[in-house]
Amino acid sequence: SVQDFSKAMSQAGSSQFQEVIRQELEYSMKVELDKILATAHSNEIEHTKKDLEGFKKLFHRFLQEKGPSVDWGKIQRPPEDSIQPYEKIKARGLPDNIASVLNKLVVVKLNGGLGTSMGCKGPKSLIGVRNENTFLDLTVQQIEHLNKSYNTDVPLVLMNSFNTDDDTKKILQKYSHSRVKIYTFNQSRYPRINKETLLPIAKDVSYSGENTECWYPPGHGDIYASFYNSGLLDNLIAEGKEYIFVSNIDNLGATVDLYILNHLMNPPNGKRCEFVMEVTNKTRADVKGGTLTQYENKLRLVEIAQVPKAHVDEFKSVSKFKIFNTNNLWIALSAIKRLQEKNAIDMEIIVNPKTLDGGLNVIQLETAVGAAIKSFENSLGINVPRSRFLPVKTTSDLLLVMSNLYSLNAGSLTMSEKREFPTVPLVKLGSSFTKVQDYLRRFESIPDMLELDHLTVSGDVTFGKNVSLKGTVIIIANHGDRIDIPAGALLENKIVSGNLRILDH
Repeated sequence: SVQDFSKAMSQAGSSQFQEVIRQELEYSMKVELDKILATAHSNEIEHTKKDLEGFKKLFHRFLQEKGPSVDWGKIQRPPEDSIQPYEKIKARGLPDNIASVLNKLVVVKLNGGLGTSMGCKGPKSLIGVRNENTFLDLTVQQIEHLNKSYNTDVPLVLMNSFNTDDDTKKILQKYSHSRVKIYTFNQSRYPRINKETLLPIAKDVSYSGENTECWYPPGHGDIYASFYNSGLLDNLIAEGKEYIFVSNIDNLGATVDLYILNHLMNPPNGKRCEFVMEVTNKTRADVKGGTLTQYENKLRLVEIAQVPKAHVDEFKSVSKFKIFNTNNLWIALSAIKRLQEKNAIDMEIIVNPKTLDGGLNVIQLETAVGAAIKSFENSLGINVPRSRFLPVKTTSDLLLVMSNLYSLNAGSLTMSEKREFPTVPLVKLGSSFTKVQDYLRRFESIPDMLELDHLTVSGDVTFGKNVSLKGTVIIIANHGDRIDIPAGALLENKIVSGNLRILDH
């Protein structure tokens, strides 16, 4: 009928129209990026060009994609054998020649982040975590301990961003005599886009002074391209390295695990995995973490941002999706090289909206390293103990790792044997504790927390020396009031409120 025909025409018209708009946006973007590139000095043209090429690809895909990137109906639970329990992998034991296996490994730490969320300037990895040791110190100590114990040469590679590179390189001199070779490479530097015009806000290539807000590092999914482009990937392959173990530098649980490494190098069925993702069981605190699913016959990481609104509650449910991604990943170097050369690494785009200090709304396009799992052959999830996931994102996390709940041995934190429950207490420190320097000022010494289950602190509260906290402790200073917990106090199942009355919980 005429109506059907005109309806079909208008639909065709709208998709054609969208295509024209897409092409115009892409053309305008290209013009702007060429202008930016023209401002580069001769010594920065090469890598700026690479960065902007990578950005153009990402922008092209951003314009093509519509809405959440997963079709919810296709999501299935992963098949039984695609996520192995860690116990099963550990039960295989270790071969005699563990040193030769270790010599095939490279440890990569994602070191692009700043300590801003914890009120610190500079790289997050330089925040003191335990007895004056920073995240970076602990990482170097762990690998040095491995190399000494097994007489091996496991190198450390730091993926920096333009935000962290200078400060990190300055500090690396302090490890020049340690038994760890340390390499760095930089994440790409991409231009932030004006949300309204979809054009870059940068006018030239510089990223200092007032231009710092014009650029961003595009998420850790950028590791594949930037590792490859840096030339370091090829050098390590030439040295006989076969696997990288990648993790966030602020995850203190992400130490080299010999059982997982052995499983990769000597697979029980003779077929090597190109990609292993460590997952762990969700608790109430982890409902937003990305989860592994089966999707079109491949393991696939699904993040909350990709889930259609109607299914978010189902995604968060602990019963249907029991595990989440720790971002501890083991990846074959040869596979990265092959896929990077074929431009075959497919990662969903994360659109991250930001509002700049002046009120301008921008978006930055990012990708996540784990999302590439579906591009690799023979991928595997390993369900590891919670102890391998110990991220320090807030001062509440910092309090846990500084306390006597953990003991430090050769750069590795392990939960104290004196703690009867294997679970970590739930700690919520209020906004007076958000910044590291405020937090440190409020504790004369870190309380004894061996028997703590739950701690909530709100308002202007300080702790004297040698305080003990047990069971559930809630301390709430009302607005304008201040509570000082006296030195040597023992609080067991107590609620302490505005005027320092200590009540039984």
